[in-house]
Amino acid sequence: MLNRAELIGRLGRDPEVRYTTEGKAIANLAMATSEFFRDRDSGQRKEQTEWHRVVLFGKQAEIAGKYLKKGALAYVDGRLRTRKWKNRQGQEQFTTELVGNSLTLLEKKGQGSGVDSSLSEADSIGNREDGFFDFPDMPF
Repeated sequence: MLNRAELIGRLGRDPEVRYTTEGKAIANLAMATSEFFRDRDSGQRKEQTEWHRVVLFGKQAEIAGKYLKKGALAYVDGRLRTRKWKNRQGQEQFTTELVGNSLTLLEKKGQGSGVDSSLSEADSIGNREDGFFDFPDMPF
């Protein structure tokens, strides 16, 4: 069976990074994907935006927290996971999120408002010559 999802989208807010008691980083992202179409009746161009929850772990979470900002364009590859919990009123709640296996920053340093342009040479591990970033898949 296959459970795979890929997103290319922009961050709706800065990544929220927290650490477990063991020191493992976890980053939560809100990513927006948009599609454009022509309204059948009016002929006007319209946009439909979907919001996605994305979770990254370990080194990728640290990279997201360090380099991504609101508005950044990124590619995330992973799997879908639905979690269930009870809220304070005792009602069951559900959320579906993409658990990322790989993260690729899709903007060059300083391009747009969403990528930190203050990267040092030591920070540029994974930085390709064309200014994009590649990070290997991180098993978790």
